[in-house]
This record gives sequence, structure tokens and C-alpha cells, in this order.
Amino acid sequence: MLDTLGEANTVVLIGLFGGIALGLAARIGRFCTLGAFEDVLYGSDDRRLRMWALAIGVAIIGTHLAMAFGLFEASEAAYLDRVWNPAGTIVGGLMFGYGMALSGNCGYGALARLGGGDLRSFVIVIVMGLSAYFVMSGPLAHARIWLFPVELDATGPQGLSQLIEAQFGLSAAMTGIVIGALVIAAGLSSAHMRRSPQHLFWGTVVGLAVVSGWIGTYWVTTTGFEAEPIETHSFVAPIGDTLIYMMTASGNTLSFSVGSVFGVMIGAALGSYSKGHFRWEACEDPRELRRQIGGAALMGPGAILAVGCSVGQGLSAFSTLAFSAPVAFVAIFIGASLGLKQLISGFTPAE
Repeated sequence: MLDTLGEANTVVLIGLFGGIALGLAARIGRFCTLGAFEDVLYGSDDRRLRMWALAIGVAIIGTHLAMAFGLFEASEAAYLDRVWNPAGTIVGGLMFGYGMALSGNCGYGALARLGGGDLRSFVIVIVMGLSAYFVMSGPLAHARIWLFPVELDATGPQGLSQLIEAQFGLSAAMTGIVIGALVIAAGLSSAHMRRSPQHLFWGTVVGLAVVSGWIGTYWVTTTGFEAEPIETHSFVAPIGDTLIYMMTASGNTLSFSVGSVFGVMIGAALGSYSKGHFRWEACEDPRELRRQIGGAALMGPGAILAVGCSVGQGLSAFSTLAFSAPVAFVAIFIGASLGLKQLISGFTPAE
């Protein structure tokens, strides 16, 4: 396969197929970070949040089984190969969550809505990708490094399963399986959730899509001649990567990120058409557009500081049991809660 397609084309296909699964999950399974938060806070329905728990548990077990069978080396993942900066995770998570509430979507959700014909999400995607690069390698990169220094080449454990293995000798795979099973059990502890096949199915699909990215890119890196980043799905910096590729394709190569981003849009379009939900939509309220642009401009830098977005930290980093994952997820939830409360209060008439 590598001899025929080459490393770059192979990883883009791995990202593409995983992205299509995620796009279908968003449009058919209604898998959405902000939607899950809104359901819990204002809808008295926790099934979509429990679907997140199911996806996280499946991703943890799948990733650690892959580690046990030599199909993935977690220490080479971006979430574990550097010293964790808690301040960056917290500040970035709060920024991302608040911006997500203002925009009405995270990066993954914006791509899914764009695939369904929502042109407002096109603006969110562009602004978020550009603002991420503005802080990652643009004019504010030096300020970011000064305020939130990152120490690469971590020498100590940066994840829970790594730490337990180093301290107690229990294999990382066993720790991951146990913790993943506990997370799944927590997600399935509600009878309402267990009676919802749609939530069960799509939560599992999302978790497996994350695992497929780790295994696929690791296989290409260890089998091929050209080194490729070992990664899985995340949707902020990869959106910036995709924008750069679209502008410089003649002097650039395809990547997992490009495949993942386009895969979500393709999957979302297929899901929207299958449900009869595809329709072109545009923003008719300048105030709404201003709010969405401001939220996107916060999400980009926030994800860079936190080293991941709601999917990057909330699923991909969680799958490796990185220390940063639960902290980032809680910070994103708090930031989103504050943003949603402000929006709802703003629309409530004063008494």
C-alpha cells in the first residue's frame, strides 16, 4: 500500500476515513460538544454528555490495547512528549470554551455544520484557523512561549497510565483498560442512555475513529521511509494546516490533518443529505456574525495554549490518559458555561 500510494497519500486517506466517520456522527448521531453541554445545563438531558463518556472510554481502551500489541507508542504523541503546562491548559481551555459558546460551535462542529450547508460556519472555520496560526507560529508566537513555556522531550511520565507503570510496575495497557471500562460504565449508568441505540452506536464510532488515527499514522511512520507525525483527530491547528495546504499545494504535501478536515465535511454532507437536512444558510444578523467571529478568534489561540480543542484534548489526549485531558475538558466546560450564561442572560428581558 505504501509502495503504491506513498506515505503522505496513505495518511491523508486514514484521516479522511476517520473524518468521514466523525462527520456522520455529528450530523446523524448529533455528537457535539457544545450541544452536550447545553443539554445538561439547560435541557435536563445528559445523554449526549454520556455519549462523550462512551467515546472517551472506547478511545482509552482501544488506544491502550494498541499500545499493548505494539501498534502505537503513546510517548510519541504530542500530548505526552512534552512537559505539561497546567497554566496553558487552564487558560487555553477557558478561552476555547468561552469562544465556543459565542460561536455556537467548536472547530469540529463548525466543520460539520459547514458540510451541512451552513455558510456561517465557513467564517468560523477561517477565523479560527488563522487565529490559531497567529499564536502558534505567527506574530504572537514569542509572547505565547514567554507566557506559557513548553519544555519538549519530557523525561518523566506525562500521563496517568505512564505514571502508574513507572511507579507500581502495572502495565499501561491494564491501567487503560480498567479506567476506560470505568468511564464507559459511568456513561452507561443511566437507563435512559442504555435505551438509546443511536447514542450508543455513534459514541462507539467516535471513539474508534480516534484510535484509528493513532494506529494508522504510527503504522505509516514505522513502516514507511518518510517520517510522518503520529497523530489523530483534532480540529483547530489542523484547520490552519488545511488552509495553508489549499494555498500552497504545489509546494506542500498532503497530511493526516487535511484528510481529517475534509473527511468531516464530506461525512457531514452525506449525513445531512441522508436525513434531508442539507440546506444553504447564511448569517442575516451582523451582531450574530460579530459574536461568532469573536468566538472563533478566541478558540484558535485557546486551543494552541491548551494543546488541543474539545476533540483534541477531550478525546485524543484522553485516549492516552494525558494529565492535561481532564483539566482541559473541565476548563472548556467552565468557559462554555460562562459564555452560555452570558448569552442567555443577554436575551432575557430585564424585570
